[in-house]
Amino acid sequence: MTVNEALRAAAAQLTSESARLDAELLLCHVLGVNRSWLYAWPDKTLEVSQQQRFDELIIRRAAGEPIAHILGEREFWSLTLQVTPDTLIPRPDTELLVEQALRLLPEDAALRVADLGTGSGAIALAIARERPRCSVVATDLSAAALAVAQANAARNQISTVEFRLGRWCEALGSEQFDLIVTNPPYIAADDPHLAQGDVRFEPRSALVSGRDGLDDIREITHDARSHLGTGGWLLFEHGYGQGGAVREILLKNGFEKVTTWRDLAGHERVTGGCRRA
Repeated sequence: MTVNEALRAAAAQLTSESARLDAELLLCHVLGVNRSWLYAWPDKTLEVSQQQRFDELIIRRAAGEPIAHILGEREFWSLTLQVTPDTLIPRPDTELLVEQALRLLPEDAALRVADLGTGSGAIALAIARERPRCSVVATDLSAAALAVAQANAARNQISTVEFRLGRWCEALGSEQFDLIVTNPPYIAADDPHLAQGDVRFEPRSALVSGRDGLDDIREITHDARSHLGTGGWLLFEHGYGQGGAVREILLKNGFEKVTTWRDLAGHERVTGGCRRA
């Protein structure tokens, strides 16, 4: 087959909304080229071994396996991150959390930041890349996930992040921080979306948090109070319908300036509050 024929046939096998893009990314991976090359050489004939390898990857994608797992990496912010089934797949929505964190961290500030449940390290590493004078602590309960995050720090040559094993604020000891950020589990245990799409292949412990999806947000909000200095901020990513509930949790725990920010689709996605003086 030519490049164009292979892509057309592969896209026809996929049911995802991004079928053509998925096929292009997988063929780029097999050939070791970028997407521009595919458009420049649509009539290039694939070698038999290349066609076989491409077919194998298309079968995996057709079965629902995430592109990030097949490729073993995902772009996030200005970083290329290793991704495995031990971590959540970094998503564009989470960049809003990074954006709000950076607004609270002046460019020349040497402040302390904690990222709870770091997974692949996406949030911690993005903040560290943009604010190199800040010291960042990244925690995770999963040793396997933490190993991926540490590998990503090395891959992206970021040395200002300290990685710690432990559950949420327990990994912070008695230390205090100027900013705590987290993308915790926030899906309800009976949510039907858990049986759909990429989340089927991601660690359930990083997705589900009790009957209403808010158990971990409640725990973190309560415990974070003793790890934030006066005026320190706590920021959450959460589900698009949870903004009001998260604001209420923060207010009940004494946080001020409680605010919710919307993603590009207009959904409430990030909520934060400031520790009362």
